[in-house]
Amino acid sequence: MAKKFSELSAKMPPEALAQAGLKLQTMLAAMPLHELRRARGLSQKALADILQVQQPAIAKLERRTDMYISTLRSHIEAMGGQLDIVARFPDGSVNINNFADVDMQQV
Repeated sequence: MAKKFSELSAKMPPEALAQAGLKLQTMLAAMPLHELRRARGLSQKALADILQVQQPAIAKLERRTDMYISTLRSHIEAMGGQLDIVARFPDGSVNINNFADVDMQQV
């Protein structure tokens, strides 16, 4: 018989719970667009309606490996998020902001 996660986690040592929590945060911090959409509780059709495009356009976008920043920004904003571009270096991170003020009418 299957056991509830709450029962299993109650028996786990605190170190194991902490490690599992860190792994979960790592997994949530990096995910493909289709998984992000699903995690936000949106279907391709619902997102297509928000973006005023057809559902196949969402499927195609989610399979792309290269796209305009403005396209990605629109997709993220339609899910209720905000796109930040960050450059990470050994000595620190820098937010790249020259993409932030793009006039969407130019796209």
